Amino acid sequence: MLHLENMVLCRESQVSTLQSLFGERHHFSFPSIFIYGHTASGKTYVTQTLLRSLELPHVFVNCVECFTLRLLLEQILNKLNHLSSSEGECSTHITCEIFNDFVRLFKQITEAENLKDQTVYIVLDKAEYLRDMEANLLPGFLRLQELTDRNVTVIFLSEIVWEKFRPNTGCFEPFVLYFPDYSIGNLQKILSHDHPPEYSADFYAAYINILLGVFYTVCRDLKELRHLAVLNFPKYCEPVVKGEANERDTRKLWRNIEPHLKKAMQTVYLREISSSQWEKLQKDDTDPGQLKGLSAYTHVELPYYSKFILIAAYLASYNPARTDKRFFLKHHGKIKKTNFLKKHEKTSNHLLGPKPFPLDRLLAILYSIVDSRVAPTANIFSQITSLVTLQLLTLVGHDDQLDEPKYKCTVSLDFIRAIARTVNFDIIKYLYDFL
Repeated sequence: MLHLENMVLCRESQVSTLQSLFGERHHFSFPSIFIYGHTASGKTYVTQTLLRSLELPHVFVNCVECFTLRLLLEQILNKLNHLSSSEGECSTHITCEIFNDFVRLFKQITEAENLKDQTVYIVLDKAEYLRDMEANLLPGFLRLQELTDRNVTVIFLSEIVWEKFRPNTGCFEPFVLYFPDYSIGNLQKILSHDHPPEYSADFYAAYINILLGVFYTVCRDLKELRHLAVLNFPKYCEPVVKGEANERDTRKLWRNIEPHLKKAMQTVYLREISSSQWEKLQKDDTDPGQLKGLSAYTHVELPYYSKFILIAAYLASYNPARTDKRFFLKHHGKIKKTNFLKKHEKTSNHLLGPKPFPLDRLLAILYSIVDSRVAPTANIFSQITSLVTLQLLTLVGHDDQLDEPKYKCTVSLDFIRAIARTVNFDIIKYLYDFL
């Protein structure tokens, strides 16, 4: 138990609950256990570590990989068959297409001598994907112990609550166990546990304290924080390695690492550059504001007309509809901005966010800003669909609505200015907020 506590930190109550549910090897365990919590809260790691350290027979299946019923059932049966067969024995591949066959084959496999007198555990990771499969699958797994008359426990690992799973027809209720998010104290303890042997534990703990002070407000994902800790630690140690400071000189160490943590703040979760490229950038000591490779999303490559469609969409999202005449008609006459102002328009449209616009308005703006004549062909419409797929535009409402579709432009001002520069279009002249 002490060895297990050293492997699984800050999850003592959950480990204790699971151990009491598992009981002795030959005892019948709870038929189904539902474990839920946010990503990187230790669900998968704790379950796997517990089953391996206690040497319990188990099958671990990821529902993202096994995206069809057949793949899922065959994966479970073949892994179980591998457990039941001896090392020298070559096990044949089992095929199974329906849950009824799965129950029959499961009974046959678990009759093996090494699985007969102990609980078999089936762990289904990313269990929320089961909801997209056949309707009888989830109720079947919940009652698998009853259907097979075998000592089996099914463990579901999910990021969403049990209420989102429960079928309308009702089903057997599993034992529900919640894994809460790690607190800042828990993260400090877990990350400090990874300290390199060549440095003292106190030195690494001080570094983790600085790292969490910067990133905890924007990122609480343990995997991402662990990645950032490993990536930035060599830069933190640099003054100590060069002999410019000792391990206790926290002020000098902080001054050295601060600009690099600010750089890393720009790319939390994005993975725009690889770890090796990041380390190379750190060695170059470039200006924090001028990072090659970072913010690469502002240089996205799009077809020529797609760029104009995106510009037209941005103008339609952020300009009031009644200003189109002013911007896109040659002989509109003199219209002062003060005539347009109303009480609700005193706030900048960029602060209020993008507004939906119909397809007709998008095309009308497109035809007026493109120099050459553009025919409304299928090619143009397919490019609009591609921009929606790339999430640069968002379709407002349902796909099957009868009237004309409405869209919103989701890109930022910096992004659209970068796109407009590539086609020599001064977008600022056409934005109502910048008049």
